[in-house]
Amino acid sequence: QVQLVESGGGLVQAGGSRRLSCAASGIILSINSMGWYRQAPGKQRELVAKITGVENTYYADSVKGRFTISRDNAKNTLYLQMNSLKPEDTAVYYCNIVMAGSRIYWGQGTQVTVSS
Repeated sequence: QVQLVESGGGLVQAGGSRRLSCAASGIILSINSMGWYRQAPGKQRELVAKITGVENTYYADSVKGRFTISRDNAKNTLYLQMNSLKPEDTAVYYCNIVMAGSRIYWGQGTQVTVSS
């Protein structure tokens, strides 16, 4: 079993920055990828960024150049540095981990609200 706990959400003004963290615990083996997703009210959950087991990164077009995903393997922690935040970035942000055998785990989410 794997537990993911996000933190770092909150209220931030447009143009500001925020760093989200996702601490993973439990039996973590053969990571295929870790990622950040978000879900705004009335919208589907969407992929924001992900990082593979070999450190390749992917970003949604809407966040390219503003968000940076990174991972501290020693701490089993995933980060999302968010800069130049916009009101449309307001959402609940979830982290996820995909391990070998298609084992997928999700965190409980952290709310990010960007005020204009």
